[in-house]
Amino acid sequence: MKGRVLIIGAGGVGTVVAKKVAMNSDVFTDIMLASRTKSKCDAIAADIKNVKIKTAQVDADSVEDLVRLFNDFKPELVINVALPYQDLTIMDACLECGVNYLDTANYEPLDEAKFEYHWQWAYQERFKEAGLTAILGCGFDPGVTNIFTAHAAKHHFDEIHYLDIVDCNAGDHHKAFATNFNPEINIREITQKGKYWEDGKWIETEPQEIHKTLNYPEVGPRESYLLYHEELESLTKNFPTLRRARFWMTFGQEYLTHLRVIQNIGMASIVPIMYEGREIVPIQFLKAVLPDPGELGENYTGQTSIGCRIRGIKDGKERTYYIYNNCSHEAAYKETGAQGVSYTTGVPATIGAMMFFKGLWRKPGVFNVEEFDPDPFMEQLNKQGLPWHELFDIDLEL
Repeated sequence: MKGRVLIIGAGGVGTVVAKKVAMNSDVFTDIMLASRTKSKCDAIAADIKNVKIKTAQVDADSVEDLVRLFNDFKPELVINVALPYQDLTIMDACLECGVNYLDTANYEPLDEAKFEYHWQWAYQERFKEAGLTAILGCGFDPGVTNIFTAHAAKHHFDEIHYLDIVDCNAGDHHKAFATNFNPEINIREITQKGKYWEDGKWIETEPQEIHKTLNYPEVGPRESYLLYHEELESLTKNFPTLRRARFWMTFGQEYLTHLRVIQNIGMASIVPIMYEGREIVPIQFLKAVLPDPGELGENYTGQTSIGCRIRGIKDGKERTYYIYNNCSHEAAYKETGAQGVSYTTGVPATIGAMMFFKGLWRKPGVFNVEEFDPDPFMEQLNKQGLPWHELFDIDLEL
């Protein structure tokens, strides 16, 4: 299967996707990178020497603009690494032009901080009738964590009962305060209420209310906070034997203090205010003054450690299992010029696109990644720079 691919988004993740796609030119034959700012695409393309990448300007909020670009370039697949607010316009354009779709984060409405898949799941019939594939949430979490769960279910468990997704960034970017991906999305994610699945229902918590110290491989102990993350919604649906599913993320005290101040003074607000006769959204203004996540890579040290801690039954006996990847910020930067958080999202998006072009993940409809065969994807993780490790029958600490 030869592949014409269009990448939308030229931030840190877009940079990684463009470079990794170019490194796999046996799969991706024609590549275009498009974003709101064409000069960003041009800079990334200029950095890629082995293949020629086309670039274009596109407004991903406009179906009309997207359709024009799709009809011009005629991609077989769009990799959407723009903003989550733009998922639906890009999916609409895909339907109009007969293009397949892949993203890394679920749709969020601009005016309300919430992650839910129902907006995108509602496209199921239309994609199915059009004979098109839509692959949702193919980053690391969501994405690899879902595939780790599917791998565990396929190879190591008869029934999965307890799932804890653990996400540790033990890196240091040597800045007083910076977010590792889009500040607006990042702050919205952390400041909303926590939520986890237990005994068939969702239980809500206050932000950062539940936390505990967990030990991460090669990193050691880190304070980890329970928060809601979108993959819990699809995993609890696709693995109905789950009795409890939770998501944990590490934050340093310094980061949380900054965050608390930002909230207390109203800078995290998504409600527009009037300033000198014009309307501004505080969090968008804050984003403009914070360091650009795409430019943190150069001095970033340390590593990320993300994985799934699972308990369930195999052959009538209880078993525990921990599968994880550690990613070095320095190694990621050396290979792609981006830091580890961008790398751990961009590489899986590239692999998901490979799965599509190889005909392995290709069926009409809208799917979360755990609904496909995990094996070929898991094999590519080891080859593309995100090797995984397994621990059996250990204390999961949770």
